[in-house]
Amino acid sequence: MAAVLVGQFHARDAEGRVYSVHEFETVVEGHPVVTYKLAIGDRVTKISDNEFELIQSKVLLTRDSQTAVATKPEAVVTPE
Repeated sequence: MAAVLVGQFHARDAEGRVYSVHEFETVVEGHPVVTYKLAIGDRVTKISDNEFELIQSKVLLTRDSQTAVATKPEAVVTPE
């Protein structure tokens, strides 16, 4: 099964650069697995709720509290 984008948020490094982080979910052997990647494709490891690390460069990122986590929209039913 393919990974499904379930959220996105911004994170900052120690120098203040902003990164767009995408949160994906896939099901492996019946269990949901969450992975993180930058918008440009670099893989990210989750350290804690608000801390992440770029796998290749080992740069630490902190979730930007000003950005909200995206959620799946509820179905909207409009009367005819």
